[in-house]
Amino acid sequence: MRVSYSALNDYKTCPLKFKYKNIDKIGEPENAERVFGNLVHDAAEFMFSPNPLYPTLDEIINRFNKNFDEKKSKNGEIKLDDGLREEGIRIIKNFYKKNPPWNYNVLDLESRFEVAIEDNSLNEPCVLTGVIDRFDKLDENTYEIIDYKTGKKLPSQDDIDRDLQMSIYNLGLIKRWPHLKEKKIKLSFYYLKHGEKITTSRAEKDLEETKNKIVNLIKDIKQKERENNFPATPTILCNWCGYQNICPMWRHLYKKEETPNEAEIQQIIGEYLSIKSGETKSKLRIEELKQKIHEFMDSQKIDRIFGESGYITRTIKSTPVYDPEKLRQILEPLGKWSELLEFDDSKLSEIMEFLPPQTKEDINKAIVKTKETKTLTASNKKSIRET
Repeated sequence: MRVSYSALNDYKTCPLKFKYKNIDKIGEPENAERVFGNLVHDAAEFMFSPNPLYPTLDEIINRFNKNFDEKKSKNGEIKLDDGLREEGIRIIKNFYKKNPPWNYNVLDLESRFEVAIEDNSLNEPCVLTGVIDRFDKLDENTYEIIDYKTGKKLPSQDDIDRDLQMSIYNLGLIKRWPHLKEKKIKLSFYYLKHGEKITTSRAEKDLEETKNKIVNLIKDIKQKERENNFPATPTILCNWCGYQNICPMWRHLYKKEETPNEAEIQQIIGEYLSIKSGETKSKLRIEELKQKIHEFMDSQKIDRIFGESGYITRTIKSTPVYDPEKLRQILEPLGKWSELLEFDDSKLSEIMEFLPPQTKEDINKAIVKTKETKTLTASNKKSIRET
């Protein structure tokens, strides 16, 4: 099995998106944000590519404009407007001003790596792959991995310190150049829109925990593949997902033909939203409507339905029920039992993420049953962009 950070991130964000892209091999349509990010990345790479001299600022902007025009002409459905062009030029100018390329010792750009993840609990070889945007040498004992980001959000230092991507890149760098294992490696995200760089690092213990986390993720993926159980996980990131028209959380919104009982379900949606918003009160009626909504969702194999006044989302949560005494026997020797204080599913999930795979298997054996809960969440927001 070959897997990249982006694939693992897709799985953590939404298992169904991972399935569409990596198992079903359904190509995700481009969107303006992704195209824009690629164009800015290309400009940043070009900036640090001497041939034999470093390109001037005008040459970098000309390249960006040329690529922008080519993408715009080839992707008529993607809105690459003048505002995005101006934003790209602004980013390039600021980046060039703050980072004159001749001031840096850049060792490699778009550096590809492969790391074999070995664990006895895996039934097949696993190779972790990735591409590092930029790799610099700061001095004889210090090196720096730099990854460019074009998003609007500037995360906290704590988020960066726990970020899986940089942990994987650190593993990839050491695999490609083993002599760097004894060197100091800085890990930096450069947020181009803000002109800010946030830096972190990883200790040997952190990298071992990263390997455990990757093995556990891969085992989870293989288990879901055997069960054919990749649930959709709606978040704000759905707004930029190219799979909405086939996703059970969004497919109802994109229906081209009226589904059976569509008129009836629209009436039910309206009444349900009205009751939930407090306009009318009837516990008995709400239970009747819930049953009809679940039946419709089951028949259409969807988990979100849309009406004129809002939408209703269904989440299905399977919660394992553990034998606390067996858990204590497993976690106490590892010094992890005290972290739970008192038994708590969410705390256990956080701990399990970094436990050795065999320990996680032992914990799974302590499951005595699984409890399934179906929940309906009503929203009176009409726009999918408000999700």
